[in-house]
Amino acid sequence: MKYYSTNGKSDQVTLRDAVVKGLASDKGLFMPEVIKHLPESFFEEIQNLSFQEIAYKVADAFFGEDVPSDTLKQIVCDTLNFDCPVVKVKDNIYSLELFHGPTLAFKDVGARFMARLLGYFIQQEGNQKVNVLVATSGDTGSAVANGFLGVDGIHVYVLYPKGKVSAIQECQFTTLGQNITALEVDGVFDDCQALVKNAFMDADLNKHMKLTSANSINVARFLPQAFYYFYAYAQMKKLGKADQLVVCVPSGNFGNITAGLFGKEMGLPIKRFIAANNANDIFYNYLQTGEYHPQSSVQTIANAMDVGDPSNFARIFDLYKGCHSAISSEISGATYTDEQIAETVKACYRETGYLLDPHGACGYRALQENLTANECGVFLETAHPAKFKSTVESIVEDEVEIPAKLAAFMKGSKKSIEISKNFADFKAYLMNE
Repeated sequence: MKYYSTNGKSDQVTLRDAVVKGLASDKGLFMPEVIKHLPESFFEEIQNLSFQEIAYKVADAFFGEDVPSDTLKQIVCDTLNFDCPVVKVKDNIYSLELFHGPTLAFKDVGARFMARLLGYFIQQEGNQKVNVLVATSGDTGSAVANGFLGVDGIHVYVLYPKGKVSAIQECQFTTLGQNITALEVDGVFDDCQALVKNAFMDADLNKHMKLTSANSINVARFLPQAFYYFYAYAQMKKLGKADQLVVCVPSGNFGNITAGLFGKEMGLPIKRFIAANNANDIFYNYLQTGEYHPQSSVQTIANAMDVGDPSNFARIFDLYKGCHSAISSEISGATYTDEQIAETVKACYRETGYLLDPHGACGYRALQENLTANECGVFLETAHPAKFKSTVESIVEDEVEIPAKLAAFMKGSKKSIEISKNFADFKAYLMNE
C-alpha cells in the first residue's frame, strides 16, 4: 500500500519508507491511501476471537500487502503478550485497561509493534543503523525505550521536558542504558516535539545519520492502537452492551483517538467518540468554533496530555477532508481543570472502589456528563495510577501500591543528558554522535 502526506506536497511512498522516514519530506504526516472496510462477517463473530486474532485481521488490512503473513502474525503475537481487559466501573461505564503491558501504559501496544516492524525492515535492508527520535510528555518515552531496548541496528534518543514528567515515568527511560539515550530538555513537550520535527527537516543531520520517529506521527506507532478498540468492542458485545457504544479517549497528541477513528472508518460499530482534554483545550475549542489555534502547553496533573499543538490533528483534518461539521458530528469534546480531575479521581474511588489515573479520570468524567440513557460508555484508562503515585495518593488519601514492573525500574540509576530547547544545540549534539 502507498502512503501520502497530509500536506500533499511530497510523493507517495511505500510502507517501509513511511516507517523508516517517520515524517514526509513536506513536513506532513503519512496517511494510507486506502482504509479498507472489514467484512460484516468479521464483526458478527468478533466476540469469539482472541485479542491476537482480532489484531491480526486489523493489521492485515493495513500492512498485509507489504509484510508476509507469517511475519505479520509473529509481530502481532510478540506485541500483544498481555491483555487489555474491559472492567466495569458503573452500570453503564466501563474502563478499557491499557496498562497491563511492560511499562504499564497504552503506548506499549504501538511502541512494541513499531519496534518489531522497523526491525523487520532493517533486517531486509542489511546492517544500516537507524536512529529513533522520540519526544515524550510522559508515557511515550518509556514505552518506546522499552519496546526498542536491545534491538539490533537501532539507537533511541528520548527527548523529555525537564521537571515535567512524573518521577516513575522518568525512571522508565533514564535508567536503561544500552541503545537508549535520554535527553532532558529545558522546556515543555512542544519544544521537544519541535526539536524532533526540525531534525527530520535538516539536510546535514540526515546526511550524517538515518533518522526516524517513534512518536504517534509514525504510522507504525499509531495504526496498531486501533487493535484495542476492536477488542474493546468484542468484549462489550460479549456482555451484550455494544449496540449504543460511546468511546471516550483522554487526548494529548491525538494519535490514540485517531486510531479509533480509523477503526470506525473500517466498519467498527462505535456510535461516537468523545475527546477528553485537560486544560490544554485546543481541540475542544476547535470543535466549538471551527478554528484551530495552537497554543503553548499548560502544565497539569494529567501531564501526558499537556500538548498545545497536537500533531495528529492533521490526520483527523485529512480523514474528514477538512470538514468541521463532519468532525464534530463524530467527536464531541470535554475539558477539565486540575481541580475537576482530582475531584473525579476522589469521587470515583469513594463511590466505586475503582482507582483512576488523572488521564483516565478525564475520560470517566466525560462519560458521566455526556452519556444518554440508552448509551453505554467505555473510557480508555491509559496508564496505571501508580505511575502518578504521589499525585493520586494526595487525592485519595490512601496508599497506591507500586506493581513489581514499576518497582524494578526505580532501582536503576538515572542516566540523562541535559540540553537546551535550541535546535542548534540539539543538532550539534547529534552531529557529534
